[in-house]
Amino acid sequence: MPYLTLTEVEAVARTAHAAQTDKAGRPYAEHLAAVAEGVRARGGSEEQIAAGWLHDSVEDDALSREWLDAAALPQPVKDMVLALTKRKGEDLEEYTRRILATPGARLVKEADLAHNADPARLAVLDEATRTRLTAKYAKVRGLLGLPGGSPA
Repeated sequence: MPYLTLTEVEAVARTAHAAQTDKAGRPYAEHLAAVAEGVRARGGSEEQIAAGWLHDSVEDDALSREWLDAAALPQPVKDMVLALTKRKGEDLEEYTRRILATPGARLVKEADLAHNADPARLAVLDEATRTRLTAKYAKVRGLLGLPGGSPA
């Protein structure tokens, strides 16, 4: 069975997240597009770009784990999506260890964090939320060994 093309992966992700908005009330697909583009701009592979489109799909219940398991996607894409899926009750250290242990996932998370921490996106949030998220993103960057991270 041939794998889904990047265009098909994008269409699946856009459809799956169509009813969702981000914390600022923007269509969630804008975040997915920014992450996929961030992966591409950082020299990511087609598999990493596909994972960028799908990185929040299982976590947000936009697509099921069963869908992902059965999808016509290379195993590394599935592995990255699962590595990037934060589990209920999981601490950041556990989560970031899994990302670091999964080939390709760190670059996708780097693009995700870059878009999440974009000052223009954060500016529309209330100060308490902005402060909490900025600290959280810095901690994750630190745990992943990325520039701009704070010590864990």
